[in-house]
Amino acid sequence: MTKQSGAASSVAGRVREYLDGHPAVADALRLEIGNYSAIARRISADLGIPSSAGIVAACRRFPRGRGASVRESGVRRVLRKSRIETRTKVAAVTLGLGADVLQRLGDVVEELLDENSLCRIIQVSRGTVVILDEDSVLRVTRVLRGTQVVAVRKGLIEVAVTSPESIEQTPGLLTLLTGVLSAQGINIVEALSCYTDTIFLLDQADLNAAMGVLTKTLD
Repeated sequence: MTKQSGAASSVAGRVREYLDGHPAVADALRLEIGNYSAIARRISADLGIPSSAGIVAACRRFPRGRGASVRESGVRRVLRKSRIETRTKVAAVTLGLGADVLQRLGDVVEELLDENSLCRIIQVSRGTVVILDEDSVLRVTRVLRGTQVVAVRKGLIEVAVTSPESIEQTPGLLTLLTGVLSAQGINIVEALSCYTDTIFLLDQADLNAAMGVLTKTLD
């Protein structure tokens, strides 16, 4: 084996290990909806491999896993019937632990829901995250004690991929969509999958890039 072929083999091995450890990116390649150049740049940066040409070649040779075709066909069917909805000027309010946090939120949450305003409450291990319109932030924070508000992040967008009910029996969609966004270097602030909706909170600056890659994915 020549030195050049040995180097190529080493790159291919490292790329395969990377993809094995990043199933979302691997799924994007298998479904042929990932941009090879964008994925190669991401892998190049993560692995410190200067040349992307060898990475692209390794990505094109990445094997399909056992049973992958069945899973992929199911994901494709769901994607073809999905649509994208966006909302701008979204904020995420992170609240700390406390028995009275949800009690304090009760009235204002009811008001927001009655007004058909955005209001999503997600309980996590260390507290609660409230996703809402930027204009509603003060209405939420003013009913809480100052120490209960951990962080307020504005300037976000919400991108929701709405799918048919069959999504609940179709594994891999959240992983796939997360992968195509990640491959474009888009930071996902929050992600959740509930019933027919797969929802991402992203920075406002990533709106065009996210819409471009998700639209391509659904085509």
